[in-house]
Amino acid sequence: MRLRAASTSSLSLLLAATGCMVGPHYTRPSVVTPPAYKEATDPAWAAAQPADSTLRGDWWTIFGDAELNALEPQVTVTNQTLKAAEAQLRQARAQITVNHAALAPTIGASPYVGGLRDSNSRPYSTATQPNNAKADLQLPLDMSYELDLWGRVRRTISAAREEAQATAADLQTAQLSLQSELAIDYFEARTADAEEKLLNDTVKDYEEAFRITTNRFEGGVSGESDVDQANTQLETARVQARDVAIRREQYEHAIAVLLGKPPAEFTLPPSPLAAQPPVIPTGLPAELLQRRPDIAAAERRMAEASDRIGIARAAYFPTISLAGIGGFESTSIASILGASNYTWALGTAASQTLFDFGRRRGITDQAIANYDQLVANYRQTTLTAFQQVEDNVSELRVLQQEAQHQHQATQAAQAAEQIFNNRYVGGIDNYLQVVTAQTTALANERNEIDIMRRRMDASVLLIKALGGGWNVSALPKY
Repeated sequence: MRLRAASTSSLSLLLAATGCMVGPHYTRPSVVTPPAYKEATDPAWAAAQPADSTLRGDWWTIFGDAELNALEPQVTVTNQTLKAAEAQLRQARAQITVNHAALAPTIGASPYVGGLRDSNSRPYSTATQPNNAKADLQLPLDMSYELDLWGRVRRTISAAREEAQATAADLQTAQLSLQSELAIDYFEARTADAEEKLLNDTVKDYEEAFRITTNRFEGGVSGESDVDQANTQLETARVQARDVAIRREQYEHAIAVLLGKPPAEFTLPPSPLAAQPPVIPTGLPAELLQRRPDIAAAERRMAEASDRIGIARAAYFPTISLAGIGGFESTSIASILGASNYTWALGTAASQTLFDFGRRRGITDQAIANYDQLVANYRQTTLTAFQQVEDNVSELRVLQQEAQHQHQATQAAQAAEQIFNNRYVGGIDNYLQVVTAQTTALANERNEIDIMRRRMDASVLLIKALGGGWNVSALPKY
């Protein structure tokens, strides 16, 4: 009884010792965070931001485009890149289960049925010894269990959880990137529609100008050079219109692939871009650390690397395992389950590496260096995030000013074109003045459309830089 009590006490002490964990205690490293975005403090930008407006998960609805609203949700369902990222997340979740299993004993069964008869000519046998065959039936259950004295198993579970969370954040990063790419391709296609409409309308105007100059030439009022100049303008506009059509088709193909469809199975009806960029609140830089999934992924992998240091340090301490076997053994299947045929064995084993010539130290140093690398990557990721927000806020502010000036320039160019055209019809100016005015007006009209395209693209990129309405609280709790 005393022996049994002593064994029970020893086992209790060993199990209690599993509360120990060697290695560092993880705390999130600090990053330099400015109190506010420099570019967003500009009065022209800050005054336009509503204080109560925040991005939501379906961030694309802020543009108020019904076609875009219908396309964006399809990305999460049919895009093959996202399907691959989702499968990777399932792998990471499964690894938690694999690592968690080490906290419980491993139990197995190895039934055995066999017989043996020794040869009469075996070494050291004599003729007087009986040589009967022997049979054996065994129905054992075996168990093995490693006591997690130093937290190695618990840290592998923790590391798997953190990797799964990081992978979940990677999935959100990929989803946001693909949704942003779809929005940009969509606005590029709509801009091409607007530009193609402008050029098609210009072709009609130039056809009329070509008709007028031809009539004037045939009437002896103008020279043949006027006809040639008008024809040059007309054919150049036709070439530009066809060139825009190529670009538009390529964006349509890109949207199809993002939706997981062959380009032949997708058509985007033409619709010239007419929307205005929405007002996008930036919030505070400190909030960005919680809103960017790539920052969250980098932070989770730091925590995982911290656990890897603890796993490496646990190798300096002894490994203690419990093993046991129990079951029945008999020479007859009829009596194998009898009480007298019960058999068992139980034992404890300890192992400790005494000399490895620096192997454990090298593994620990690798783990520490990996952690330091991930800390630097985390801080660089946050710096890049701040830069992306600042860049797009600045671009939107400057483009808004450009759009105002460009609109005034376009109106002036259109007015000048009309004046020179009237003067030509009235015989005051030659047709070269009209050609120059037409070229200037068309260039300004196309530039106005291009500025609108750049504003829409910058709006999408700013939303992406702000995390698209995501928050770190959305990370799954494993």
